[in-house]
Amino acid sequence: MATTEHTTSNDDGTMTGTTVIPVLVYEDIEAAHDFLVSTFGFTSGGIYRTDDGTVVHAEVRAGDSPIWLHRVTAEHEMASPKGAGGSHGGLEVIVPNVDAHFAQVRAAGARIDREPSDQEYGLREYGVRDPENHRWWFSSPLGG
Repeated sequence: MATTEHTTSNDDGTMTGTTVIPVLVYEDIEAAHDFLVSTFGFTSGGIYRTDDGTVVHAEVRAGDSPIWLHRVTAEHEMASPKGAGGSHGGLEVIVPNVDAHFAQVRAAGARIDREPSDQEYGLREYGVRDPENHRWWFSSPLGG
């Protein structure tokens, strides 16, 4: 797993050299990991198990950016959005060719929220959900 040093070298206390790692909560971490790798094209950063084989953490990577997959746990008040009526938010991932990525994801049978379309903010983007209802948007810059 990636580790990142956090430094506060600016006089105003702002952090420099900082990486933000999204943490998504899943009831079935291994199935989520496999879906994200096979359907979205992420690479595996590993699946971590306890001595009895229980999956407790996983990592996928979108390019150089890690995404951590965490287990449901009452202790940390973390729950999967699976079965929730709404959404807490989602992740935006920039890809080289959004239309080709969309074709791959649709062919894999993922739940599509919105087909690729040009957005006023300069991206061609589509929306999709993973099996536990996390929202994902994939996009490419327009005119790029």
